[in-house]
Amino acid sequence: MTRLIHFRLCSLSRSIRLALGELKLEMALEEEKPWEWREAFLALNPSGELPVLCPDGKAAVCGSYAISEYLAETHTAQSKLFPGSVEQRAESRRVVDWFHGKFNREVTRPLLEEKLYSRYDPAGARKPDADALRAARANLRYHLGYLEFLSHDRNWLAGPDMSFADLAAAAHISSLDYLGEAVWDDKPMARQWYARMKSRPSMRPILSERVPGAPLPPAHYADPDF
Repeated sequence: MTRLIHFRLCSLSRSIRLALGELKLEMALEEEKPWEWREAFLALNPSGELPVLCPDGKAAVCGSYAISEYLAETHTAQSKLFPGSVEQRAESRRVVDWFHGKFNREVTRPLLEEKLYSRYDPAGARKPDADALRAARANLRYHLGYLEFLSHDRNWLAGPDMSFADLAAAAHISSLDYLGEAVWDDKPMARQWYARMKSRPSMRPILSERVPGAPLPPAHYADPDF
């Protein structure tokens, strides 16, 4: 059976799990702890990055970008993950790159590393870096402003139809929401968009999960009417 190697709070992994849910594809989930840097996993993906898709009897597909394109080509999912015209598909990919690239570097990765991964450091638990947290939170305010901008004049983030761009963005926001970092006070359109995403069946399994040994998420985390 095809396997997806992931970590439950890794936003890149979550985006692929959401894509699988939207496409109604069942795959075995195999969790990898990204802070362990296991040799067996590095042999599979030398970059050490998640997620990794392991199709039964075929070579591994590494990384969320490659996996999303693989799913689009092998499961006739092009119209589902990247709908519309050539220009609309290009815009979907641009927004995906914004969240999986810029947003991940400036917000998600540092917050996960400082608030969660630092607890499990093989060299011993360490205190979060206050400067890194402060910078990531400042960046988050900027990015939520951009999310508000995208949500204001569009039905979905990349255009009239839901696309992988919405799944990528929701994956990052949901991970941050688990950490109690998502604040919507002055972002009504972005909040409305995220409420629609939380209501989708593909989100339910993800929002029901908890990370062993980590603090519980806020009470509103799994509530679409937050």
